[in-house]
Amino acid sequence: MSELTVYEKRTCTTCRKLAALLGERGIDFDTVDFHLEPLSEDQIRDLVAKTGAPARDLFRAREPIYAELGLGAREVGDEEAIRLMAEHPQLMQRPVVERGERAVLARPIERALEVLG
Repeated sequence: MSELTVYEKRTCTTCRKLAALLGERGIDFDTVDFHLEPLSEDQIRDLVAKTGAPARDLFRAREPIYAELGLGAREVGDEEAIRLMAEHPQLMQRPVVERGERAVLARPIERALEVLG
């Protein structure tokens, strides 16, 4: 098992670009398609903690469910955000790259290199 994990959606163009970047650099990594294998609240809570940012920073605002739930119009605390991302995997931004005790949202994809240093 690799020490680098990429949380992605296989059909995501940005995720494919990240895989190409890591491959070009000879970096071994594991992938988790969280749309096929949904993450639990605890797994999301752990990832959020490793980013050092509020959970809402991982929201994917372009998803229809984001607007349906009115998430842009109100404050959303970490616990509610985590619960909603566990219930609606499409709400979570991708790709998220995790290594050890650090995680980053790899947008742009070069941000993934921050956890390698």
